[in-house]
Amino acid sequence: MKKCYNRPQQFVDESLEGILMAYPSFYRIGNGDRRAILHPTENRKVKIVTGGGYGHLPVFLGYVGEGLCDAVAVGNVFTSPSCEAILNAVRALEPKDGVLFLFGNYFGDSMNFEMAGETLAQENIASQIVKMSDDIASAPRSDYQSRRGIAGISFAYKIAGACAAEGHSLDEVARVAEDTVANTASFGVAFSSCMLPGQERPVFDIAEDEMEIGMGIHGEPGVDHGPMQVSAEIAQKLGHAVAEDLSLQPGERIAVLVNGLGATSREELFIFYRDVRHVLDGLGLITTSSYVGEFATSLEMSGISLSILRLNQERERYLNAACYTPFISF
Repeated sequence: MKKCYNRPQQFVDESLEGILMAYPSFYRIGNGDRRAILHPTENRKVKIVTGGGYGHLPVFLGYVGEGLCDAVAVGNVFTSPSCEAILNAVRALEPKDGVLFLFGNYFGDSMNFEMAGETLAQENIASQIVKMSDDIASAPRSDYQSRRGIAGISFAYKIAGACAAEGHSLDEVARVAEDTVANTASFGVAFSSCMLPGQERPVFDIAEDEMEIGMGIHGEPGVDHGPMQVSAEIAQKLGHAVAEDLSLQPGERIAVLVNGLGATSREELFIFYRDVRHVLDGLGLITTSSYVGEFATSLEMSGISLSILRLNQERERYLNAACYTPFISF
């Protein structure tokens, strides 16, 4: 598989250097650490710091911006960020009102953010942790907090970021983020694998005429695999599964996010969105906000995920608040 890079060992740092060069007025490094990147703001508010392994753009760095996250700690490809990078990101922000750590539910990320929080407590910097856990393939609804975090984290970034921008307390921003996690569910399918820089084999194997249902964005096992299906069939499977997981009822208002995993064209994503809207409309659900594009990728993996957020007045208001990042449009 052909890739455009120089040396695999420098893949992350050279890519980050390119981002900093492309957007010099928007991003800067924190405490001299290129793995800690922030969008500086002068206003006094709760800060939101995210982080995770590289290779998922726009997650995680792409959600650092106005009305979203304030900083990110970047790990190696598909690898957790270091505790040091997390601390450098926080210290560069100089948070006076506390910091919310908002990231996907993975063991290494959890461990390092928890360690960072313990260190910050000794420096009298308050922090709280909220983990995105939206992948219905990884645990039942009754244990949703054990699920993996995938593209549904986009909703959490948007809503928590809007809450923080209004000047609310750390407890309130964390509450709103937790509420978003509890009301979001995602499900995806993979059509092909991806190749890590410097490796000779894909992360996993999928036959040309097959697809993997529920596979994680790092190649974690799915819940099933089978023959490749057409878009309308995939939409039936994902749409009904996510709606059932959230126990959505006719007349409820929802936000719908269709995410490409890296190598699925926008044309295909819009075909799938068309098909899944037919499913959701048929269930009597009212889609008030739609997002179609790449929101959480896995290098050049081919596939699609569907995320749905149940809306209420508060979630919908925050979801519609203004924000800006060079990477995505809400």
